[in-house]
Amino acid sequence: MGDRLKGRTAVVTGAGRGIGRAIAMALAAEGANVVVNDPGVNVDGTGHDRGPADQVVEEIRAAGGTAVANYETVADYEAAGRIIQAAVDNFGRIDILVNNAGILRDRMIFNMTEEEWDAVIAVHLKGTFNCTRHASVLMRQQRYGRIINISSISGLRGNAGQANYGAAKAGIAGFTRVVARDLGRYGVTCNAVAPAALTRMTQGLAEMRAQRGLAPPPPPQQLVERTPEHVAPMVVFLASDEAWNVNGKIFHVAGGHISLAYEEMPVRQLTKDGMWTIEELAELVPQFLTYDIPNPAPPPPDLEIPGRPARPQG
Repeated sequence: MGDRLKGRTAVVTGAGRGIGRAIAMALAAEGANVVVNDPGVNVDGTGHDRGPADQVVEEIRAAGGTAVANYETVADYEAAGRIIQAAVDNFGRIDILVNNAGILRDRMIFNMTEEEWDAVIAVHLKGTFNCTRHASVLMRQQRYGRIINISSISGLRGNAGQANYGAAKAGIAGFTRVVARDLGRYGVTCNAVAPAALTRMTQGLAEMRAQRGLAPPPPPQQLVERTPEHVAPMVVFLASDEAWNVNGKIFHVAGGHISLAYEEMPVRQLTKDGMWTIEELAELVPQFLTYDIPNPAPPPPDLEIPGRPARPQG
């Protein structure tokens, strides 16, 4: 047991399994009191089981740490308030919030239902807002707090079949940057981690990609070192006093690799006096702005595409 977070109280949502569990265990190992939140749902958000949260609490206590379980859903605003209140009721304050809870309803956009869209947005994006909104009031009052959100490469770069999940995770990235500006003056930081790890939520990825004719992910032997436990240390660091001046940043974490995602900034520019014409843009945009940037999903060569140069014969 360490003492880097001794006396601090953390809430980790979706902490019953996978990355959330690893984060909760790591925070507790550094001395934090932990509220282990997890309603114990299936990957698609259905069902309810108190077992996962209870088991993590038992593991933390067995290792000499302090934790309590909470089974509320982050998708409901009032329920999210009760999650944060559980920290106050049990430990007197809330210092650290890790917004990790998530579900999947993968579907290609032309097949996705409104309910599948709404369910994923409600847990990931609205859930992150709900918990942050309640925690931010207390953190602002006490002039201290650490908020760590979980984003994803699916939102930062895109992943086929995950329009709902990707939109939510991209929204969380933007949310992180704004909250950092809202709360930084009060001694509260807000950062995000985009992890890559083998979890229950990634098990069906290979099958889904094969069904849709997409390139398969790396084989399991190449991902063996991308465990949830590899993600946890970066979250613990961001939750610590040493990270007081790290704010509004997004970090990619996979195995032993950690990288900083730079904000969306202009990298190339076309300038003229007055308004551009469509003819000018048709000529100059491909020539000077997008000339070496690949299409992430180019149409097949045999598909007739208006505007595409004809293929040479012979």
